[in-house]
Amino acid sequence: EEEEEAKVQNGGFLLCPPGPGGDPAGAALEEPLRSCCLRGEAGPGGGSPPPAAPGPPPGFTDVSLGSRNTYEVSRRRSAPEHLPREGTAPPGPPHPAAERARRAAGGSGLAEFFSRNFFTKRTKELKPAVQSAPGWKLFGKVPPRENLPKDSKIIQQEYEARTGRMCKPPPPSARRKNIEFEPLSTTALILEDRPANLPAKSVEEALRHRQEYDEMVAEAKKREIKEAHKRKKIMRERFKQEENIASAMVIWVNEILPNWEGMRATRRVRELWWQGLPPSVRGKVWSLAVGNELNITPELYEIFLSRAKERWKSFSETSSENDIEDAGASVADREASLELIKLDISRTFPSLYIFQKGGPYHDLLHSVLGAYTCYRPDVGYVQGMSFIAAVLILNLEEADAFIAFANLLNKPCQLAFFRVDHSMMLKYFAAFEVFFEENLPKLFLHFKSYSLTPDIYLIDWIFTLYSKSLPLDLACRVWDVFCRDGEEFLFRTGLGILRLYEDILLQMDFIHIAQFLTKLPEDITSEKLFSCIAAIQMQNSNKKWAQVFASLMKDNKEGDKNHSPALKS
Repeated sequence: EEEEEAKVQNGGFLLCPPGPGGDPAGAALEEPLRSCCLRGEAGPGGGSPPPAAPGPPPGFTDVSLGSRNTYEVSRRRSAPEHLPREGTAPPGPPHPAAERARRAAGGSGLAEFFSRNFFTKRTKELKPAVQSAPGWKLFGKVPPRENLPKDSKIIQQEYEARTGRMCKPPPPSARRKNIEFEPLSTTALILEDRPANLPAKSVEEALRHRQEYDEMVAEAKKREIKEAHKRKKIMRERFKQEENIASAMVIWVNEILPNWEGMRATRRVRELWWQGLPPSVRGKVWSLAVGNELNITPELYEIFLSRAKERWKSFSETSSENDIEDAGASVADREASLELIKLDISRTFPSLYIFQKGGPYHDLLHSVLGAYTCYRPDVGYVQGMSFIAAVLILNLEEADAFIAFANLLNKPCQLAFFRVDHSMMLKYFAAFEVFFEENLPKLFLHFKSYSLTPDIYLIDWIFTLYSKSLPLDLACRVWDVFCRDGEEFLFRTGLGILRLYEDILLQMDFIHIAQFLTKLPEDITSEKLFSCIAAIQMQNSNKKWAQVFASLMKDNKEGDKNHSPALKS
């Protein structure tokens, strides 16, 4: 019964089984543990012990019971006020009846030790711990916190006390108003004083750092001022250009276009033409300048477009002999043209994304090119036509773009190139070299030393009318004057490009020259290019372009003047 009672009092566990003599096996441990009770067996008056305060149920912890010294140290640290004074004998073993009564009232000595010492400690109010004293935990000490976080005000006060200077924020009026030219980089900031744990700066080092800082700030100010002036200049030029375009548009709409035939050759109109056409009237002026010698109507365009759509549908089918005869070409040539159109459309102005598949002008460009291959089967589709058709579509309606496209490619120069007429192309290259040598003799000799012929760079320029090689807005301005002056301006523009980059090209070899002229820099501006074009004189020995080209046409000794061996083969 006593064992069951002990189990109930200790949470269902028997602490120590009885020994062979009938005494409990833990009797040797009870004596030191009995002295660890926070309350005595009896009060000051020798009466019965008061009832234990209600607390959490007894528990267990990982404490070794094998050493008396462990509990001696623990109780001296945890409850020094309840320890007997030195020289006082510990209380003797209590009477068995009193021990039984004590167990019935407050539990076993071990359970009371845990409940009164460890668990009641949690219910006490937490006192603010001193930061310098070490804390306590169950299995050891908490080391003291050495570097405590300080408030920013405390840090500022310590800094002011150490340096003797007051850090007051500047008033709003004292701050710099011209924030635009402040250096924005944090690398321009320097520390006047080093931290206390580092050696102090010498006077020479501090002066050198201050000088470097001032130089950095000055350079940043100069750079910002220069960029600001550049931005202002660009904005002024843009505003001026917009004003000129607006005023020129009024003149074109109200004066020139209503009287086109009578005013197109006047000096005033030619000067306005050279400055660039307003975008709102560009398409109309191009159509009038190119003309319609082929007498193509919108209805004719619809006929050839429907024929092209039929061929697209029957592309994978075998064509009959009548279809082959109507097409004027073999099935293989026709299929090659249709495949080349699809391939080239995806590569036309890829940065704009409007001619790519799914773009707003993809099907429109496909229709114009397909209709032209049906209209001119003798020419078919040649790589580079997509750029010309795309520029026209951006400025004209679909039918008008097709009419201008067909008439433009019917010009002698374009027809010679797109039909790949080698003899005619060689004459154009020979005429170009005549004016090349006249205007740029040093660069001409440099090209000659590397046997660099005009066909290497001119073919791409002429095939696309510079729309692939130059930025689109600049290419449109080249087209403006090309519609005014004809094929002569195409070769004059080529000489202007060579003049613009003459100094760079003189430092290059054959490979680099060919690569450079194939892909021109993207930062080329219309003002620089047209100033170089204006400096080119299209006159040789009092002969203009048309006269030089006519003399070359009459000359039968083409071999002596043929400088394009690549075209011979």
